[in-house]
Amino acid sequence: QVQLVESGGGLVEAGGSLRLSCVASGSIFRFNSMGWYRQPPGKERELVAGINSSGALIDYKDSVKGRFTISRDNAKNTVYLQMNSLKPEDTAVYYCNRRHSPFASWGQGTRVTVSA
Repeated sequence: QVQLVESGGGLVEAGGSLRLSCVASGSIFRFNSMGWYRQPPGKERELVAGINSSGALIDYKDSVKGRFTISRDNAKNTVYLQMNSLKPEDTAVYYCNRRHSPFASWGQGTRVTVSA
């Protein structure tokens, strides 16, 4: 069973930056497209960014394009999300999982709070 551990969240002022990390257990990581998801307070979880297994194909939710950058290090079983120019509407719990057909088991997520 794959375990996903997210970290790097915190409280930041609008315009600030954070870098999230997600470490995945197991050797299948390098073969899977991965995604960062977020769940804002009182809302459904949504996909924010995705990256294929090689890192060559990337997609973003429109509202984060130009501000967020997803990357991965297959040697470290880690996927990253660099978030710049943060806005209050980016406030959410952030999770990583497979980009397509997410694993049933999600990590605990990492909370990002952006103050105005």
